[in-house]
Amino acid sequence: MAQVHDIGVDLGTSHVLVYMRGRGIILREPAVVAVDRDMDRVLAVGSDAQRLLGRTPGSIQAVRPLRQGAITDYDLVKTLLSDLIGHAIGRRLFSRPRAVMSVPTGVNEIEKRSLISIMFDAGMRRTQILERPIAAALGVGMRFDESYGSMIVDVGAGATDICVLSSNEITVGTCIPLGGDAFDDAIIRYIRRKHNLLIGERTAEEVKINIGSAIEPTGELKMDVTGRNLVSGLPKTMAVSAAEIYDALTEPVGHFVEAIQAVIERTPPQLAADIFDEGIVLTGGGAALSGLQDAVFRALHIPCAVAEDPQASVVLGCGRALEDTPTMRLLLNQSKRHWRR
Repeated sequence: MAQVHDIGVDLGTSHVLVYMRGRGIILREPAVVAVDRDMDRVLAVGSDAQRLLGRTPGSIQAVRPLRQGAITDYDLVKTLLSDLIGHAIGRRLFSRPRAVMSVPTGVNEIEKRSLISIMFDAGMRRTQILERPIAAALGVGMRFDESYGSMIVDVGAGATDICVLSSNEITVGTCIPLGGDAFDDAIIRYIRRKHNLLIGERTAEEVKINIGSAIEPTGELKMDVTGRNLVSGLPKTMAVSAAEIYDALTEPVGHFVEAIQAVIERTPPQLAADIFDEGIVLTGGGAALSGLQDAVFRALHIPCAVAEDPQASVVLGCGRALEDTPTMRLLLNQSKRHWRR
C-alpha cells in the first residue's frame, strides 16, 4: 500500500508554507504569480515569479493574489495553490493525503469552501480549516486548553491577528489590516517624501530587514538604496540611515501597539491578569522587525517575546494538529463569534 503523507498548509498573504507529516516543513514559497495579461496565461509562481516583481514589461505582471488578509484574485490563488501543492506532494495516483490548512482571517466562508475544493483537485482526500491564531499558538507550543489567558499576536504581511485564548477557544480577538506590508509602504512613503526618491516594494523590504527598527537605533547604521529620482526621472542611489527608517515606522508601529492595547482592554480582568504575568507571543513574518517586542513592552509594560521561527509558526501548528487529530478536533473549523474587525 502506498504511504500517505498528510500535510499542513499555511496560505499566507506573502508566503505559502507546507508541512509534511513525518518530514517537517518541505516548502516555503512566496505567494506570487507572474501573469502575461496580453496572452492571458500564467508564466511562473512562487520564487520564480517573485524575481519578476518590479522587473517586468507592461504586459507581464508579478502579483500577490492575497492582500491585507483577503483574496483579491481567486483564479490566481487557485493556480498558486494547485502548482505549489502539486510540487510539494507530487502525483498521488493511489493515495490521497489529508490536509489541515490555515488561511488569512479575511477569507470568508464561501472562499474557504472553494479553497477546500482546490485542495481536493490538487490531490487531498480531506481538508480541514484551522484558524490562523490558533495554529500559530499551537506552533509555538502555547497551552490554552484550561481557563487561563494566553495572548498570541500573529503579524502577517497584510494583516495582524490579535487574540486572547482560553479554554480551547478565542475569547477575545481582532484582525487589523496592518502588517509587514504596511511597514514597507511606510518606508516607501517616507523616502519619497523626504528624498524625492521612488523605491520599489522589494527594495523597501530589504531596507526594513537590514536597518529597520521599531525602537530608536543606537548606532549610525546606513544602507544604499536605488530608486527613481522624482525630479529628474533618472535612477539614483543614495544612503538612508536606520534613524530615518525608525522615523518612517513610528506611525504603523504605534497603531500596532494601540490595537494590542485595545484587545487587552476588552479582555475579562482575570484573563488580562494572566497575560500581564505570562506575556505576549509574537508570530508571523512581520514579527521579525527588529525591536518590535521591545516597542510593545515599553508601551504596555507587558513581557513580549518573538517565536524562534515566526514565519513558520502557523504551518507548524497545522502540523501539530495533524499529528494529534483527536486532541485537536475541537480546534478545527472554529467559529469566529468573538472576532471584531
